[in-house]
Amino acid sequence: MAETNPIAPGMTRGSVGEVAAYFVRLGLLAFGGAAGHIAMMRRELVQRKKWISEQEFLDLFGIMNLIPGPSSTETVIAMGYWRAGWPALILAGVLFIAPAMLMVLGLSWAYVRYGALPAAQWILYGLNPIVIAIIADALWSLGRRALKSIWLASLCVAAIVLYFRGVSIVAIIFGAIFLIVVVAIAKKPGKTSGAAFVPMALAAGSAAAIPFTLTWLFLTFLKIGAVSYGSGYVLLAFLRADFVAHLHWITDKQLLDSIAIGQITPGPVFTSATFIGYLTGGMKGALLATLGIFLPSFFFVAIIFPLYPRLKRSAGARIFLDGINATTVGLMGAVSWQLARGAIVDWFTAAESLAAFLILRRFQINSAWLILGGMAVGFAFRFAVR
Repeated sequence: MAETNPIAPGMTRGSVGEVAAYFVRLGLLAFGGAAGHIAMMRRELVQRKKWISEQEFLDLFGIMNLIPGPSSTETVIAMGYWRAGWPALILAGVLFIAPAMLMVLGLSWAYVRYGALPAAQWILYGLNPIVIAIIADALWSLGRRALKSIWLASLCVAAIVLYFRGVSIVAIIFGAIFLIVVVAIAKKPGKTSGAAFVPMALAAGSAAAIPFTLTWLFLTFLKIGAVSYGSGYVLLAFLRADFVAHLHWITDKQLLDSIAIGQITPGPVFTSATFIGYLTGGMKGALLATLGIFLPSFFFVAIIFPLYPRLKRSAGARIFLDGINATTVGLMGAVSWQLARGAIVDWFTAAESLAAFLILRRFQINSAWLILGGMAVGFAFRFAVR
């Protein structure tokens, strides 16, 4: 008899083995940054495997956006716990991160040996339009679920407008939290029940030109993992402030190359830390940097996620989650538009993306097959037109 999931009444708990099998595959194929990762998880875990409902998945992603660190990786960690308990919390995160870390290690070795990144444009040409289609499919469904009123739609639109006006993701999220709390209080006069999240904030200063040590490398990445919000572009600002401007351990070019490697490999862009760790401290540096930047995410999810069932039962928390969900859908849409402008570069990539979107809307196909097919078709097209 299947074991009942204590976190989600009415749903069955899965096995650690199925969690491991899915998330190692996701780690090998999850391109497109946080938006792509979330879209792939939604496609597989909500629609195909039915591990979690659409609304629960949206709530989960909304909560993960409230804590520092890579939101998609934290959603992976939380999904492991959701499906199979504490052992899967750790296993899901590790198996999602490990493939990207190993690929980045290989690219780091090649970079140090040859002084440049191996060519990867042929991969991205056919791959990126597929990722855009997967994200568009997710936005279509998540948006219909999240934007349930004019108020929530307004939050979504405001998030998009502010993002394109250059307002930071952190400011947008905390501005939305403020408005949501005001609305919640207005709807429930005299009551203050609800959920409050107070993310950790650590000092970001560091002395200039500090001599390199593995301990300082680890602590610097631990700090970044504990305080950074948002995408790889936000991570870029944190990394530059510490490793280029303050510590002087790497150059601006090496920093940009680290972000590029994080983007051309599947899995979290935060594995750029692995590259910087390898450049500065070899294999030990790479492993310590990776551990440092991801460790806070496991810590935050382990603390916050067990409170999830209690939060769900609170009427104030429902208002709070609805508002955060609308805001995060808006941010996901804004980032996706930027990604699409770089991915849809000619008639072929436009046709490829449209075809993939229509296939996803019509059939319950595994998105991994679309990604592999896109890579093959893109390579074949580029080869044929040369």
